[in-house]
Amino acid sequence: MCSLLRGEEMCLAQLFLQSGSAYDCINELGELGLVEFRDLNPGVNAFQRKHVNEIKKCEEMERILGKDILIFNIQYGNNPICLFIEFNFISGLIQRTKIEAFERMLWRVCKGYTILSYAEVEEYLEDPDTGEPTKSVVFLISYWGDQIGQKVKKICDCYHCHLYPYPSSNEERTDVVEGLRTRIQDLHTVLHRTDDYLKQVLMKASESVYTWVIQVKKMKAIYFILNLCSFDVTNKCLIAEVWCPVNDIPTLRRRKSGATVPSFVNRIPTNDTPPTLIRTNKFTSGFQNIVDAYGVGNYREVNPAPFTIITFPFLFAVMFGDLGHGVIMALFALWMVLYENNRKLKNTRNEIWNTFFEGRYIILMMGLFSIYTGLIYNDCFSKSLNIFGSGWSVKAMFEAKVWKDADIRGNRVLTLDPNVTGVFRGPYPLGIDPIWNLASNRLTFLNSYKMKMSVILGVIHMSFGVILSTYNYLHFRKKHSLYLVFLPELLFLLCLFGYLVFMIFYKWLVFTAKDSRLAPSILIHFINMFLMQGDGVQPLYPGQTGLQVFLVVIAVLSVPVLLLGKPVYLYWLHNGSHRLGMYRVREGSSHSDLSTSGERQTEEVNEFLHQAIHTIEYCLGCVSNTASYLRLWALSLAHAQLSEVLWTMVMRVGLRMDTSLGVFFLVPVFGLFAVLTVSILLVMEGLSAFLHALRLHWVEFQNKFYSGTGVKFLPGQVCDD
Repeated sequence: MCSLLRGEEMCLAQLFLQSGSAYDCINELGELGLVEFRDLNPGVNAFQRKHVNEIKKCEEMERILGKDILIFNIQYGNNPICLFIEFNFISGLIQRTKIEAFERMLWRVCKGYTILSYAEVEEYLEDPDTGEPTKSVVFLISYWGDQIGQKVKKICDCYHCHLYPYPSSNEERTDVVEGLRTRIQDLHTVLHRTDDYLKQVLMKASESVYTWVIQVKKMKAIYFILNLCSFDVTNKCLIAEVWCPVNDIPTLRRRKSGATVPSFVNRIPTNDTPPTLIRTNKFTSGFQNIVDAYGVGNYREVNPAPFTIITFPFLFAVMFGDLGHGVIMALFALWMVLYENNRKLKNTRNEIWNTFFEGRYIILMMGLFSIYTGLIYNDCFSKSLNIFGSGWSVKAMFEAKVWKDADIRGNRVLTLDPNVTGVFRGPYPLGIDPIWNLASNRLTFLNSYKMKMSVILGVIHMSFGVILSTYNYLHFRKKHSLYLVFLPELLFLLCLFGYLVFMIFYKWLVFTAKDSRLAPSILIHFINMFLMQGDGVQPLYPGQTGLQVFLVVIAVLSVPVLLLGKPVYLYWLHNGSHRLGMYRVREGSSHSDLSTSGERQTEEVNEFLHQAIHTIEYCLGCVSNTASYLRLWALSLAHAQLSEVLWTMVMRVGLRMDTSLGVFFLVPVFGLFAVLTVSILLVMEGLSAFLHALRLHWVEFQNKFYSGTGVKFLPGQVCDD
């Protein structure tokens, strides 16, 4: 958990490897995946390093295996099928002086898709163009593909080759076949057996092609790492510098290289910023990828991923809250989790499916939280569940003689009065009372409820992000930022928007059904708070005006502290013990002292500009970010309304048919309802809610404490310093 919260502690280590066993050591380090190498020869050109020839050979082998391979292993179940390519041939004569250039041109233009065989003719042949005797070479070019054949013929024309075309007409082919029929008949049996043998050999080779490709790539990577190392003065030992987790240093020292002289590890001090390593498992990797998509965290910075495991699916579920949709999503994710080791599900070329499969645990959590919020909203496919019985009673209105039979017949809409004894027996045990699904003012009630809930969740989420910044300040020993950055930020946020949350809860708890009509508007009070006006509005509680003025003054005073506090403190900290700095410069300081003084002044100016931008961004962001959390209310309402429209327009039509054919008509109607539910409400609405939850975490939450400008630790690769 500590590694996931802040990342592993890293160190810079020096490896001393014996030259004879360096290849095996690098191979073993790559298999372990514990270190990231640094380049100790940054000034040396890539073509001037020691193992450049070996890398070229590996690249050549990769090209041969990737392009010149004649057998393709096509996997249908467990049956590999070998495909054989039909060759074409071109033969002719060329002057001996042109054969080398001719061969190079074929290689470059045809990219290895040709095989050239040639032999020098012992006798002098007459040049058909000049008539002079010249030394010639006979060649045979094997190629496959019509486009390659056209390129070969053009190259032959450029080098004035004398080609011997193969028979093209049927008569010519018949004459040739008649002359060779006897030999073909004798060799038919031998060729057939040879063909069977070659098929068996190629079948076995096709099974090893991908293994060979991996081995060649591994060799190339090892030689590339060896080029990053430097030799000692005796040229008998290789020196490598690597970033390694501190906890893995003992494992690194216990490794066996197989050399007569053992290699050893030396930890060295450094002022360079190490890369960031956060260990994850199959459950946390998806949430860590969400954070890394915003930016890799700085070294030992607080990682938002542990908190994202809860907050991300919860905010998604607030916008997607539906019991039925959540069950479908959770079952789909559970199926992927149970069959996560299935090769057919893992090894597919469908990028969309791979995205869903990699995020199966995220989808599972989103489905489970959607079930919870669906119970809170009491919404299942736009219908409410009456599990515990409604807390409202219609019978009490008749018993109190508030309603009469004439009222039922003459009015389509009647209002339940909670002030009448027995009408409202108490709140629903879990979530919203199911009677609201039948109420005509249901939308008005849910609007008010979800809007206030969005503001409350937003302020809590942002406040939590500001509080997490204290862990960074304490870890990096910046205690002055606790008083000059964290405290003003928290006061500004809580004095304004924290007070708004307080008024929401106060209004909920104090005003009952009897005096609900006397409850003032919170929005009006919040606006009057900034205008410092409240004489014409009924106060929520005694002493409200004085408290609001005090909170506004505290919030306003926190702005200059946030703006000037940290730059002034750093300036005082740096110049407090150097009051005679200007005097020293005048007395005759060196050029280096003058440049150092100029650099310090530049740093101070940069710090002031950075803090000014941060202050403006934070103060304006508190307003815009709070308003941004209203998307929780908007998307939740949109999802509920779409679900209700889909039920009304599709499913209700099938359920209202009371004829004998209604059962048969209900089957296609239910199929259409299921397809539209999955495609629109689950996929499209789910993707929309996912993106909005992503934005709330990246912009509104993580920017309060997370910079995301670090470098990720990549074992077995090169660190870009």
